[in-house]
Amino acid sequence: MSMSRQENMPGVVEWFRPGEQVRVERALRHMETIGATHLRTHLSWADFHTEAGAEWYDWLLPFLARHVELLPCVHYTPPSLSETGRSNGPPRELRAYADFIDVVIGRYGNCFDSLELWNEPNNLLDWDWRLDTDWHKFCEMVGAAAYWARERGKRVVLGGPCPNDLNWLKLMGERGVLGTVDALGVHGFPGTWDSEEGLWKNWGSLLGSIRETAAPFNSDLGLWITETGHSTWRGDSSEQARRFLDAIEAPADRLYWYGLEDIPHDIAVQEGLRFDERHYHFGLFRSDGRPKLLARLLTAGGVAGVAETAALARPAIANTRPVLITGGAGFIGSNLADRLMSAGEHVLVVDSLARAGVQKNLHWLNESHGNRLSARLADIRDTAMMNDVVKDCSSVFHLAAQVAVTSSLIDPLDDFEVNLKGTVGLLEAVRRSPVPFVFASTNKVYGDLADIGLELDCETYAPKDEAIRANGISEKRPLDFETPYGCSKGGADQYVLDYARSLGVPATVLRMSCIYGPRQFGTEDQGWVAHFLISALKGEEITIFGDGHQVRDILFVEDAVAAYIGARKHIGAMAGRPFNLGGGPANAVSLVQVLAHIEDLIGRPVHRRFEDWRNGDQRYYVSDTRLLRTALSLPEPIDWQTGIARLARWLEAEDAAAAPLASLSSIQPAMEVRA
Repeated sequence: MSMSRQENMPGVVEWFRPGEQVRVERALRHMETIGATHLRTHLSWADFHTEAGAEWYDWLLPFLARHVELLPCVHYTPPSLSETGRSNGPPRELRAYADFIDVVIGRYGNCFDSLELWNEPNNLLDWDWRLDTDWHKFCEMVGAAAYWARERGKRVVLGGPCPNDLNWLKLMGERGVLGTVDALGVHGFPGTWDSEEGLWKNWGSLLGSIRETAAPFNSDLGLWITETGHSTWRGDSSEQARRFLDAIEAPADRLYWYGLEDIPHDIAVQEGLRFDERHYHFGLFRSDGRPKLLARLLTAGGVAGVAETAALARPAIANTRPVLITGGAGFIGSNLADRLMSAGEHVLVVDSLARAGVQKNLHWLNESHGNRLSARLADIRDTAMMNDVVKDCSSVFHLAAQVAVTSSLIDPLDDFEVNLKGTVGLLEAVRRSPVPFVFASTNKVYGDLADIGLELDCETYAPKDEAIRANGISEKRPLDFETPYGCSKGGADQYVLDYARSLGVPATVLRMSCIYGPRQFGTEDQGWVAHFLISALKGEEITIFGDGHQVRDILFVEDAVAAYIGARKHIGAMAGRPFNLGGGPANAVSLVQVLAHIEDLIGRPVHRRFEDWRNGDQRYYVSDTRLLRTALSLPEPIDWQTGIARLARWLEAEDAAAAPLASLSSIQPAMEVRA
């Protein structure tokens, strides 16, 4: 029976090395998170024969079987029993494998109903067929083991070759092996190992040819895709999701997706340490446990949720050239897209959906604007794709980024590749097809501002310098990059300005302070105003890093969107110049002041705790917005108290509140759109 997108989550593949109890427990948590209940894992004959091997499997298999349905794959010859002294060599006594299968069933038979005999036998790293060129040894070994396993009441799967080989399969039939097994394992890695310009066609074609070849020898033979996946080594997490859906629709009887976690970079694969970068990026989760896009979509909505989000990716169908918004499913990007489409423009959103929850924004845009929206689920580091989309666009708003300082400290290389390398690649595409380009930069380019003298004034830090106190930090402030995030965004900021000055790209930079408002799924690392509100509404404790007296000028997203649209309109006058974008001195507020206002709004105390200051954190940052407001004739921004109340209303409507809000009746749920 073939699978379909309406069915449950397929199985997953994960290999465990002896002693990895912690990783096993983490894997089970991952499986529970994504809704997976079937696990294919290996039972190494070679490891079992080591000093602690039996003890390891005595713990592993019963522990796993208590939580999931197991498919153990039994392979690797103990070197002491091998013709070559290596684990890929044939055993000197071929019946020894069948004897070991008997031991496995006797010892762990209550842990599984099916087992798999060997893995990728045409892969020299698993079976050295150079010593078995006619495959007699393999057939005798596996045939005897299969016969005995079925006698013991187990369903038997023949380990799948990789790449698939119909001649090998026919030989397995002629030698009688197919008649001794219940199912054949099939492996396929389109887009990673299997070149689509070469042998790979599609799952239907592949499985159809396998069925046709095997039918004369076993008409009831099941076909299990025991291993398929997609490596995100190029950052293409959205492509991993698409390949997953393709595999779900394959006409197979069972499917196992490889794998749960990326391999850590200091762990050697079969070929050796870092032999091929693709090996290290097959996981649904990164090696540090962070979920990739596919894992997040599965967690949020299962297989159907993956399909629904993938269906939003569609090409432009408008007669006019669309506006490109990178990161258009994000907080600011979705609000900007909504404003532009409401005004009749066509928008192309390019987003990797790297930030948790933003797929909700993409669904909202689709429901609100239908065919005015086009979307591509892709990473801006895909330069060929970006070249393709830019040439058809009328303007570019570049908001896609790695947005958290904390994440940049964990993975500086990823931060660099997204924020700096991705921006330069996009600038090159715009240079070939010059259109207005507006870049979202950050106040972090000014560093921690530690040289500015401060004093505590009514629970807020205030500059001793009267000019800064009155107007904020101007664009004349020298740049001072701190943290990998500050370096990558600051470097991108400077590249955008220089592409305008040196290469004539019509581009400008908006250095944003704290933007907040509807469609923001704030976290502790980014989007702190929304994070404070969400946590308060749920009754959760809020962590404040520092003393809480640090000051930011917060700007409601409606006003930020007006600035972005104005910058595009006046790009001729603004090209090659940076502008500060924030709430300005009138909306300068400390963290503890925001919390006090939230307590008034929700009618109950907000639980908080304090921790040390974080790297590069500014005690005071307020934007001097006079240059931007003059250039665009911007009106006064929404005051912060009203803006936070509006955000609270939106969160309440989104069911973020655990209880009704106490004092919002006087706040209008909507205000007129500000141009």
